[in-house]
Amino acid sequence: MKMPVLDKNFYPMIKALNDFDAQVQKSGNPVKVSLVAERSGGYNYVYQYEALADGVNDALNFRIAERLAKTILWVVGGFKISVAGSKSIYEYLKQAYTKEGLRAFDVDFMSGVYERPFEVEWLEENEVPEQKNCSMQVGGHLDGCRIGFDAGGSDRKVSAVIDGEVVYSEEVVWNPKITADPHYHYEEIKTAMLTAASKMPRVDTIGVSSAGVYVDNKIMVASLFIKVDKTVYGDYVKNMYINIAKELSEEMGHEIPLEVANDGDVTALAGAIDLNDNCVLGIAMGTSEAVGYINAQGGINGWLSELAFAPVDFNEGAMVDEWSGDVGVGCKYFSQDAVIKLAEAGGHKFADGLTPAQKLKEVQAMMEKGDALAAHIYEEIGVYLAHTIPFYATFYDIKHMLLLGRVMGGKGGDIILATCKKVLAEEYPEFATLDIGLPDEKNRRVGQSIAAASLPASKK
Repeated sequence: MKMPVLDKNFYPMIKALNDFDAQVQKSGNPVKVSLVAERSGGYNYVYQYEALADGVNDALNFRIAERLAKTILWVVGGFKISVAGSKSIYEYLKQAYTKEGLRAFDVDFMSGVYERPFEVEWLEENEVPEQKNCSMQVGGHLDGCRIGFDAGGSDRKVSAVIDGEVVYSEEVVWNPKITADPHYHYEEIKTAMLTAASKMPRVDTIGVSSAGVYVDNKIMVASLFIKVDKTVYGDYVKNMYINIAKELSEEMGHEIPLEVANDGDVTALAGAIDLNDNCVLGIAMGTSEAVGYINAQGGINGWLSELAFAPVDFNEGAMVDEWSGDVGVGCKYFSQDAVIKLAEAGGHKFADGLTPAQKLKEVQAMMEKGDALAAHIYEEIGVYLAHTIPFYATFYDIKHMLLLGRVMGGKGGDIILATCKKVLAEEYPEFATLDIGLPDEKNRRVGQSIAAASLPASKK
């Protein structure tokens, strides 16, 4: 099996699950376990698998259950995980998902998103519900004069779009994730929008693509504000996009419709628009990993799809994510952090004081000069991706996959794609024909802001 060389201990989730299933079947006494994630609106997601009987290997049983519960939560979201089939797994997860437990970050995050306490509940087998799905239409509006804003962690991008044609786009470096004063964020965002507005005769709509979770255009949780004291600035942050749109509306003398969406969903929307097809999984590799999905109906599932926090590596000694405190999660494999991690594993020394974005640019410059280590770094990310796609496909029906973001820029992005396709064909032939692609170089970097412009419907 083709595996990374610089990251020797990488243990793909899909392989861990297959190995576990083989052990369960060999045991001859499997136990059916159901994990149910419940979210707002009565929607839920039901995942069922076979586990080992109590006492066979409880440590492995618990870790598999915890990794699966964690994945389901960050794929679909939820304020409750219900467990059926194994009381010991239920008790383990119930303890893990407390404010003092192993998954305290997840409890705090989900409680903030859904504005209610997080719960782990026991279900009898006859109480396991049928799965209830959701599909919501999003974007695809091209009429009029539109602003599309993409709030990245290292760059803010904005586009001015008139009747589907981009008349202006720009990228500006900013530092939202290390800035404690949210007035900085407010002014930077407003400045970008005013710049785009100045390139058009009027502004009919504003669409925003931003990392995090949004409900009714409110910022529920977003890493852009990680340094901001929410006890002081909570409402100011939550209503930031709404208030900026109101301010621009007042300045321009008419109400401007606003639509804010998760940047991963906008990535997928950009792909669906470009491909004129559905079942699109979009992955943006930048400051973190942003993922979104356009389903078979051309809508979104109402899922979080925050796969930056979903595990892709079962290795318990994998790199720690500083924010969540967890190991082996996507943001350390499909982002600039992955590039930096692998560069350092390969012996490269970065100068002191460089930001992660500057370190990425350094490796990209090495790649342009044909540096062997740089090429190897991008190959390894391609290997990561090839082993992760079958795991993601457990939850998403993927017909097309679109890769965007700073990490996919330049020659490195081409290497990631080529390596991924090669390893998929060799190791997972059932995915050999999966359509995986890159937009052109400009759209790799600003495609999200352009797709964001299509989010709101204009007032007729």
